[in-house]
Amino acid sequence: MKFTIVLYAAPYSSQASLSALRFAQAALAQGHKIVRVFFFYDGVHNTSAFSVPAQDEYDLVQAWNALILVHEIDAVSCVSSALKRGVLDAREAVRYERSGSNLLESAVLSGLGQLVDASLISDRVVSFGA
Repeated sequence: MKFTIVLYAAPYSSQASLSALRFAQAALAQGHKIVRVFFFYDGVHNTSAFSVPAQDEYDLVQAWNALILVHEIDAVSCVSSALKRGVLDAREAVRYERSGSNLLESAVLSGLGQLVDASLISDRVVSFGA
């Protein structure tokens, strides 16, 4: 089965990010395919390389990064949500004259068309967060 995951919640604001990560891990372990992970609204914080949890906390952002890289999953951070929340790639940092970028290497900034496209080619779209 092919899944698209939509994550609306920031990494530490609720259980949603960890639940989505565990769902993705379980789906992959059972031989399913993750077509795309779409980080939307506060979910874009899961793609910020500047996130640094306390030493005794699980690093959800790096866990997402590793999962996406290891399994070569297409990961999209919604561009309008990301810009509003200070998550920028190098191109947008230059465009908006900001001093640096912080988008994880595993993700790209793009629009809602990527969510629509993934929904069309997936068997199921699973959302986490509100």
